[in-house]
Amino acid sequence: MIKVTLPDGSIKEFEKGATPMDVANSISTGLARNVISAKFNDKIVESSTPLTTDGALTLYTWNDDEGKKAFWHSTSHVMAQAIEELYPGSKLTIGPAIENGFYYDVDFGEHKLSENDFGKIENKMLEIARGKHDFKMREVSKADALDYYKKQDNPFKVELIENLEDGTITFCDHYTFTDLCRGGHIPNTGIIKAVKLMSVAGAYWRGDEKKPQLTRVYGTSFPKQKELKEYLELLEEAKKRDHRKLGRELELFTFSQKVGQGLPLWLPKGAALRERLENFLKKAQKTAGYEMVVSPHIGQKELYVTSGHYAKYGEDSFQPIKTPNEGEEFLLKPMNCPHHCEIYNATSWSYRDLPKRFAEFGTVYRYEQSGELHGLTRVRGFTQDDAHIFCTPDQLDDEFKKVIDLTLYVFDSLGFENFTAQVSLRDPENKEKYIGSDDVWDKAENAIITAAKEKGLNYVVETGEAAFYGPKLDFMVKDALGRNWQLGTIQVDYNLPERFDLTYKGSDNESHRPVMIHRAPFGSMERFVAILLEHTGGNFPLWLMPEQAIILSLSEKYEKYSQKVLTLLENHEIRARKDNRNETIGKKIREAEVGKYPYMLIVGEQEANDGTVSVRKHGEGDIGTMPVEAFAEIVNNEIRKTLKTFEV
Repeated sequence: MIKVTLPDGSIKEFEKGATPMDVANSISTGLARNVISAKFNDKIVESSTPLTTDGALTLYTWNDDEGKKAFWHSTSHVMAQAIEELYPGSKLTIGPAIENGFYYDVDFGEHKLSENDFGKIENKMLEIARGKHDFKMREVSKADALDYYKKQDNPFKVELIENLEDGTITFCDHYTFTDLCRGGHIPNTGIIKAVKLMSVAGAYWRGDEKKPQLTRVYGTSFPKQKELKEYLELLEEAKKRDHRKLGRELELFTFSQKVGQGLPLWLPKGAALRERLENFLKKAQKTAGYEMVVSPHIGQKELYVTSGHYAKYGEDSFQPIKTPNEGEEFLLKPMNCPHHCEIYNATSWSYRDLPKRFAEFGTVYRYEQSGELHGLTRVRGFTQDDAHIFCTPDQLDDEFKKVIDLTLYVFDSLGFENFTAQVSLRDPENKEKYIGSDDVWDKAENAIITAAKEKGLNYVVETGEAAFYGPKLDFMVKDALGRNWQLGTIQVDYNLPERFDLTYKGSDNESHRPVMIHRAPFGSMERFVAILLEHTGGNFPLWLMPEQAIILSLSEKYEKYSQKVLTLLENHEIRARKDNRNETIGKKIREAEVGKYPYMLIVGEQEANDGTVSVRKHGEGDIGTMPVEAFAEIVNNEIRKTLKTFEV
């Protein structure tokens, strides 16, 4: 008999050779119907894998991320089979699951694949799926595996196998199809009820531009046709909310090939939006005891060698800037923290002076590959709402919790209500990726977990996601479309104070190391604005809107009254503009709706005589005629509800 430990801590005994599906059936037939994958002793297994030792078992359904991963990986096998049958001579390479689907890289040889071919591939995939063919894993010797793919004249699979150890090689079979695979499949093809190929693109073998170019076919699949339909509708809504599209329509930002890829240019409305976001956070930071500092956009190479950033980013980032002086090199700064360490080092501190909280909206530069650039979400130059807190070890817990409070205030003020905190720890099996001793890592990781618990955060632990210099608490926000984004981050760092020899004089009159907290509630201004645009569809919280109202006159005759209304609104600190063009009021209203103006104030003869405005609200329609002062009170009440004062 073997003992199987379930996620709730309960232990059940089974005969040696029992499968995860047997375990599921012992719990309930309903669970067994839905189980599609499993994990045993931290290794992904099939639901039919025999269990031969004691261990911990987790069962996955479609509702679990790991379940979806197995589902999509299995569908990539089905697509690969369909491609082989429809395009004889095609050579398969790799086909992993990715977020929301899968892809397979294929050498189509003389065949040319386009989106026009998607329909017949999808039909073939569904035909295969309806056969309800079991996915079966089997071990293969290295010699037999090489022989199999050499006979298929597939150099890509041969190359993969040559880099594997004998005894670690497995094939996955279903129906008449065989593929080199490490495992992680659903029980059979029949679970796949809906498929959709999404796009086709070029991809170099193993990401190396010196190697052959392949065709990458992207797709997705679902256990129900209804879920595919809902997903495609969600994609259509996402296209409407694409921050690149909205950024153009709302005149917030642009890009220029002459300026350079990944370097956004903020237009007047976008610059004003950024300024309001900055001022909003600066006001809260001042209340929380932060001091603003400013550091240069470049620094000597030695600065980033000391911090460890050169080893981390040097080869893949912008190359050093050489000066006329022999051997003198500068770098565009990839991070603000080394500069802030030197600001701290400019003064001698006592324990009575701490904590010191230095904040900066500092622009940093990292050379992202051109294929990875995407609007404002992946750029080469971005501004972080960066701050670094230098405190004593005894102050760490309190300071960390205060940063959590500030981050939650930011989310609440901007309408991000659905989020999970992610505690990102280092990978204990791969410690060479990180700097610092085990002792300081243990202290830092425990500090974050303790703070997350004490603040009552809904948090998950992710191993291997820490920064190279310390663990962190990332806030994963779910937007209006149900997508997860990583926004605010808080990190504990014992390493940079060591590297920069930061000290303070303790109560014992001896020198001690401060602890450093890195934090950025927005993350970066660029990425935050992009996510906020897509979350709100461009309908920002009223306090943040570039223009909160537009005055629409029925004709040019009422321009003088429009100006009077505009002046009254400005006196109430309401941002507005007037539209006195000689256009129909219907056209003006339609354009104002497209422009996302929260309020439209229509003025004509009646309004001019009565000293009122007719008010329309974006997306709702008429809300009545009223004096300007009454409208101003509506606006200010709405702002007060969403923009509360930060309190410590």
